[in-house]
Amino acid sequence: MGIVSAKDASLLESSSLIRLGELFCGAGGIGLGASLATILKVEHIWATDYDKDACATYKKNLNPREVICEDVRKLDFEKLLKKHGEIDCLTFGFPCNDFSVVGKQKGIDGVFGALYQYCVNALQIFKPNFFIAENVSGLKNANEGEAFRCILNSFIEAGYAIYPNLYRFEDYGIPQKRHRVIIVGIRNNINLRFGIPSTLPFVNSDNSVKTALSNIPRNAPNNELTVQSPIVIERLKYIKEGENAFTAMLPLALKLNVKGAKISQIYKRLKADEPAYTITGSGGGGTHVYHYRDNRALTNRERARLQTFPDRFIFEGSKESVRKQIGMAVPPLAIKIIFEALFNCILGREYETMEARL
Repeated sequence: MGIVSAKDASLLESSSLIRLGELFCGAGGIGLGASLATILKVEHIWATDYDKDACATYKKNLNPREVICEDVRKLDFEKLLKKHGEIDCLTFGFPCNDFSVVGKQKGIDGVFGALYQYCVNALQIFKPNFFIAENVSGLKNANEGEAFRCILNSFIEAGYAIYPNLYRFEDYGIPQKRHRVIIVGIRNNINLRFGIPSTLPFVNSDNSVKTALSNIPRNAPNNELTVQSPIVIERLKYIKEGENAFTAMLPLALKLNVKGAKISQIYKRLKADEPAYTITGSGGGGTHVYHYRDNRALTNRERARLQTFPDRFIFEGSKESVRKQIGMAVPPLAIKIIFEALFNCILGREYETMEARL
């Protein structure tokens, strides 16, 4: 732990506006987090994603100048720069499919792994003063660590000092055990040093599931209940908090006909007094995250609460599309903390830091 301050705060002495561009924006978890960091005002210039529902959600809630619903491989960055001008900060939660610990960890060799190069291209063309990149914790181990080293070197070669860290969001007061690699980049010609924000201010935070899911209005958007089959309801009656379909004492008639590890999240109940396990965006029966008390899966609004989206944030699309958008998002309140640290750094203000976990 330590105190960090900017060596040169002249960068924004006369301005309090950060012009933001986003690649792989999804539903807007990162964009919303940037807006919530009110130390400096954020203007959403443009955002892009290939998912139509996610783009509609982003546009509805964050009102950027333009949302481009397009495959990143077809984007014309030069045209985008000419149309909207320079940006101060670029963010990108580049696809994690090939880096996830849940998958086969193909890393850069996978279909999605090489897409990070388009983020590097964007950095080279837009030359933002700062960037924030996000990916799953499995990124650091893909290809025996070679993928992570390659990606970091690409950002360095693009002209940035980089500050990677493995953030455990539950340590920052988020009601979910979600671990993500986040890389903050600052252009080499800017005399600033970023410090990883400390977890100490959040030690006494109440980030329990019970608190996060309390007082949801009945008419809250995206709060439709899942219709559970009688056998699922009966199975859940035997599953206690923290147990799943393989660790609970189920009658033979209710056991699953599949092989599963004891750490499986299939039909796993949340624990009321702890942060939730990781909310995901896809998966079949039994993977929808189950209430700590009620015999049912969570609603999308409840999932959104665990991801720290406010109830006023409305997701567009079908119920399954909304589930995917929520599960793939970055918790806005976690990103807010990182943006606040960056903004304090820019303004030369002191803030508590800690050693990086990478």
